[in-house]
Amino acid sequence: MTDLTCLNPFHSEDENALFGMGNPLLDISAVVDKDFLDKYGLKPNDQILAEDKHKAMFDEIAKKSKVEYHAGGSTQNSVKIAQWMIQTPHKVATFFGCIGTDHFGEILKQKAEEAHVDARYYQQTQEPTGTCAACITGDNRSLVANLAAANCYNKEKHLDLDGNWELVEKAKVYYIAGFFLTVSPESILKVAKHASENNKIFSLNLSAPFISQFFKEAMMKVMPYVDILFGNETEAATFAKEQGFEETDDIAEIARRAQSLPKVNKKRQRVVVFTQGKDDTVATIGEKVTMFSVLDIDQNDIVDTNGAGDAFVGGFLSELVQERTLEECIRAGHYAANVIIRRAGCTFPEKPDFP
Repeated sequence: MTDLTCLNPFHSEDENALFGMGNPLLDISAVVDKDFLDKYGLKPNDQILAEDKHKAMFDEIAKKSKVEYHAGGSTQNSVKIAQWMIQTPHKVATFFGCIGTDHFGEILKQKAEEAHVDARYYQQTQEPTGTCAACITGDNRSLVANLAAANCYNKEKHLDLDGNWELVEKAKVYYIAGFFLTVSPESILKVAKHASENNKIFSLNLSAPFISQFFKEAMMKVMPYVDILFGNETEAATFAKEQGFEETDDIAEIARRAQSLPKVNKKRQRVVVFTQGKDDTVATIGEKVTMFSVLDIDQNDIVDTNGAGDAFVGGFLSELVQERTLEECIRAGHYAANVIIRRAGCTFPEKPDFP
């Protein structure tokens, strides 16, 4: 068994032990008809960023009879799932991000509270709260994301404030999805350096191929502080190509190369974890690359794979803050992903059944 306790000498009952920062979105899902999709030029099964023509859609979908709201966005999903896996105490997870001073922002605060996440949002008046509409027709989901306020996070007006920075200092494990590199790389660097200087765990997700391609400079400024790097096989391949690795089709070799990139805190060797959907998860620790098989699932039981990556990270982090081994962290990640893909959206039952 690979012991990660050296990563993490503290007690799991600590509130605010896990810190996440990212783009908070209010997930709004409702069943719509073909006319609704046509009206806004949407495909039945797609993921797009909102354009001006979609802006009115968010209010319209919110008026549907059976509308559901959830606290969303990649990092917030992961810390929410970590909190769900841990159950008690509440508020083990802290989350920072930017929202508006509007009705959707109030719903988002309420939903984060219901998930027992200690969400400390930076609220501003320029942009409305970020939203992601899931327009459901039969088995199809058309996702339209409007980042809006999520793009407006301000380090000086939020992260640097004493009361907020104290929560950063209180944490032992940090997780930020690569998407936030497009918003506030200076905030990520400040948190990453704090973790490194205090021998705490900083983790980053590659998040999407375009991050490695178009935000390479910002990502590589943070990489020397990354203790755990997450990604999936597509993101890993793009990362390898952008970094000029020779072997870009061998995921174990990519993981090994990513592990050996320069690192500031020499007390910890970087751990790289790449998921591959239904195929084995690849992880490095020490000098070895190990494959971990995922849980079997009948294809007919899969409802929605969109939240699988966020869920894997959430499960992993839930065990990491409790000083479990790498094997246990990955097992919890696989369990959480297996639960989430059986349901629409990044949602979960009241309690986990994780032994």
